[in-house]
Amino acid sequence: MADENEQTGKSIDPAEGPSRASRLYLVLGVLIITLVLDLWSKAWAWEHLREGASVTVIENWVEWEFGFNTGSAFSLLRDASWARITFIGVTVIAVLYMARLAMTLPTRWASSFIAVALVSGGALGNLHDRLFRIMEIRGEERYGVVDFIKVHYWTGKVWPTFNIADVALVVGVGLLLIFLTRHGDALEGKEAEDATDEAGADEDDDEDDEDDAETARSDANEVDQEAVDEALDEALAHVPEDEIGEDVDEDAETANTSGRKPAEV
Repeated sequence: MADENEQTGKSIDPAEGPSRASRLYLVLGVLIITLVLDLWSKAWAWEHLREGASVTVIENWVEWEFGFNTGSAFSLLRDASWARITFIGVTVIAVLYMARLAMTLPTRWASSFIAVALVSGGALGNLHDRLFRIMEIRGEERYGVVDFIKVHYWTGKVWPTFNIADVALVVGVGLLLIFLTRHGDALEGKEAEDATDEAGADEDDDEDDEDDAETARSDANEVDQEAVDEALDEALAHVPEDEIGEDVDEDAETANTSGRKPAEV
């Protein structure tokens, strides 16, 4: 149903859809498949292509050929001394952002979660190599990423060597852009709804605080009144009964004179 609605472009309430947990399982499954495929293919290229061998996949179009990239995707910035640390930091930030998207995206559309998984899997695959893969280059040990997919996109023109992680990154980013283009309004609507819910929660908290304060004041008044009553009872308990009677007689006489009702004890 979700796929049909995506194809027809029908507007859908983002509140509807599968549970968040099911989408997170989808992300985890696609991420693991992407990461395992990437690391396995790199290990194969490291063992079988590192000594200079190549494998023709499609004549004059695609071949497997070993490459060791100390830069970013598609061998960019491979000679920059600051590339490794920079791309490690960028990768960590990107993965954390993908995790945030997985927890906040509307669950109605599976494509966005597949995109998050592909980006995360590709990023983690290349991060693994940048952290652990070392090769001696011109007498110097360098950290880098194994590339092995070589594409001849035109006669005499070769695309920079890449790997499965790079493919996953490109496809994932593409899917995410398509999702934002087609369903970005749903994402904005969800953010507005979350902001409204948060404001409502704050208002409820303020009302609860006011109720608590009113209850505290009421309790304090009751305690003060009880204390006054106890003090009065204790004072009367120490006054002799004859004095109380005299005071009553005086009050009665005064009341008769002034025309007011005598005080009761």
